[in-house]
Parts: sequence; C-alpha cells; structure tokens
Amino acid sequence: MKKREVLQALAAWSAGACSLLASGRLEGKSREGAVPALLLAKNAPHDLGRLRLSDYLVSEKLDGVRAYWNGQAMISRQGLALNVPPDFARRLPARPLDGELWLGRGQFDATAAALRRSTAEAGEWARMRYMLFELPEAAGSFEQRAALLRDLTQDLAWEALQAVPQTRGSDATGLQGQLARVLQDGGEGLMLHLAAAPYLSGRNEVLLKLKPQDDDEAVVLAHLPGTGRLQGLMGALRVRNSQGQEFSLGTGFSDAERRRPPALGSVVTYRYRGLSAKGLPRFASFVRVQPL
Repeated sequence: MKKREVLQALAAWSAGACSLLASGRLEGKSREGAVPALLLAKNAPHDLGRLRLSDYLVSEKLDGVRAYWNGQAMISRQGLALNVPPDFARRLPARPLDGELWLGRGQFDATAAALRRSTAEAGEWARMRYMLFELPEAAGSFEQRAALLRDLTQDLAWEALQAVPQTRGSDATGLQGQLARVLQDGGEGLMLHLAAAPYLSGRNEVLLKLKPQDDDEAVVLAHLPGTGRLQGLMGALRVRNSQGQEFSLGTGFSDAERRRPPALGSVVTYRYRGLSAKGLPRFASFVRVQPL
C-alpha cells in the first residue's frame, strides 16, 4: 500500500473512532480507563407545545468543559485524563460524578486553557467550579438523583462543588421567558431533563437543550481547499454529524483557523437553523473544536 493510501486509511479510521467516542458507543481506553458512558442531549423541538413541560426539570446550560469524576480521577467526555490539581481532586467524594468544570458565563476558552496547562495556575483554580448535574449509575429517577446531588454538595459545603439548580418546567411562555433571562445575563441556553428518567447514557431525548440556534457536533473527515480570497487556505471541512450525515462546513472560521484547521478525526461544534428538505443542517456555521 502506498504512503498516501496508508495516511488516508489512518485518517478514515481516526474519524470513525472519534465519531464513536463522541456518541459514547466505543469501549475505548484512555490512560485513566474506559470512555465514560455519559448522557448526551438532543435539541429541543421548535414547537415546545409538543412537550409536557411539567414533566421536566429545567436548568441553565453551562458553557464549561464536561468532566466525569470516577471516584479517583477526572476524565473528559472522550476518556482522556483532565489535568486537575491534586488539592482540588482530594476534596471530591469517592463516588462517580458528572458535571462541568466552569469558570463562569462566557469563559469556555479560559476553562479549556486551564485544563490544557501542564502546571495549574492557582488563580484560575481558585475560581473554578465543578457544577454537578448527574450521579452516574445511581438508582431512582432524575428528580431523586438531583435531590441527592443537592444533599451531597450541602453536606460537603465546598464552594467549588455545586449542584446545578433545577426547577420544574411550567408552560412554553414561562420557559421562553426563562430562556430570555438566561441569555440576557450572558448564558447559553437551558437544559430540560425528564424528571422521571432513570440513569441513561448515549444521546437520548430524555435530555433536551434549548438555545436560540440549534447546534450539534461532527467529526472532521477532510479539509477542502479554498478558492479566490481563500486560495491556499482551508475552504471548508467535510464532516459527519451525530446522525451519520456528511456535509461541508465552510463558514464561521477565522483566517487563523483556516490556516491551521481542526485536525482530521477531531470533533467540532456547529450551529444551524433548522433542516433542509434533504434533512441536512441549514446555514451550518463552525463554533469551536471540542477541547478534549
């Protein structure tokens, strides 16, 4: 096999593996163990009247880095060890937890940068919060697990460990008002979790995200060359989303990102406005690379 064919085969394998990792279906290994089987959200329907909103608990959608605590180490969604200071880790309970490491609204890039550092910066971690929204593999309904999380964080009384506040859903008008307030305060959106749901993993409609624009994730399959002003740069990414659909993602990139595009096999987040007649995302625009 020629070198070019070998590289193409490796890229294809990497893209497929990352797709499975993102969906939680691959029993891969990291230096800390198996990829965690986490619950992933679907987009809420545009017609909220289709939902009985009183069946859901509603919380703010945080713009942090997903982090799974296995009782001994902090693991990313893709199964990689996160660089958490020992003093922070020692204060966490010896039981699995699921949440996001969060520096505050609009601080996603700063949070990701803190986790990439080989040496933790005390100032960053003094502000870091581990915001919990799930007790992995615990029995009972989500409503019961949310109550256990509240009790856990109250008992530990540590400011860095907090349960994400959950409120019972009301009606579509009330929910849109709640969304508007969160957005006005600089938040991203809302999460709706079916109160009666048992602990589940994978992408499931028991967990919905409500944002001004829909979003999804996709694996990078190829870099397509630019033309005209973009001659010599990346013009678009060929990607495969969580529904297995392939399409080109060509907007939302800075020139710096086009000079150094996301690696083949990496997972990117994109926004879009509804679906085309063929079921593909309309006006899809790049947002960011998933950091870990």
